[in-house]
Amino acid sequence: MIDSRAVVDPSAQLAPDVTVGPFSVIGPEVEIGTGTWIGPHVVIQGPTYIGRENRIYQFTSLGEVPQDKKYGGEPTRLEIGDRNTIREFVTINRGTVQDASVTRLGDDNWIMAYVHIAHDCVVGNRTIFANGASLAGHVHVEDDVALGGFALVYQFTRLGAHSFCGFACGVHRDVPPYVTVAGYRAEPYGINAEGLRRRGFVDEEIQAIRRAYKVIYRANLRLEEAMEKVREMTVDYPRLQILADFLAAPSRNGIVR
Repeated sequence: MIDSRAVVDPSAQLAPDVTVGPFSVIGPEVEIGTGTWIGPHVVIQGPTYIGRENRIYQFTSLGEVPQDKKYGGEPTRLEIGDRNTIREFVTINRGTVQDASVTRLGDDNWIMAYVHIAHDCVVGNRTIFANGASLAGHVHVEDDVALGGFALVYQFTRLGAHSFCGFACGVHRDVPPYVTVAGYRAEPYGINAEGLRRRGFVDEEIQAIRRAYKVIYRANLRLEEAMEKVREMTVDYPRLQILADFLAAPSRNGIVR
């Protein structure tokens, strides 16, 4: 399953059925789980853990040292979960000791060509990153987030679950769950209703999320007042709890508003 033209360090731990294409390089301290396919010309440096049934396409670079001038060779990690699709020319760097020392990508993510995920980013499950989308360092992306092509996300920003960032937008503040943003300096443009329907949200839940959006963005309330009203709505609509929790969590950049 390992092409004779690939270079695999003897200390790398690959499950017996891992496929490695020609001219790929697997460095030391790399562990790759069962069923993972690695195409040609892929470079994976350690310490890196890659789980089960991933598909990693040509010219991808995983686990390289972070693009951070403060990095001094410390032993940091990249962790990738299961069933991810990582397309051509994707780059995902290891973490730094200035954060938790790990960059993490969860399960079932669809990462398209030329995406960059910088050091110390934490990406959840079932996300979609379109071509050329980039995360600066220390970004946290929750489950079921979608990034349009060439979207750029500023460092230390949070993207809440089920949010949607449009094509070529610049995300410089936190995006709450369910919210759609667009524009060079991203601004809110309603909720990600179509994405929610595709994930099984019923109309009553979507309408409640839309009302919560209006409380935050259309009611001329201070953020603290809006947070309290959203918290009250969670009694009848539990799906709003992740929105209430997100708004209450500490934020370095504030929310898009």
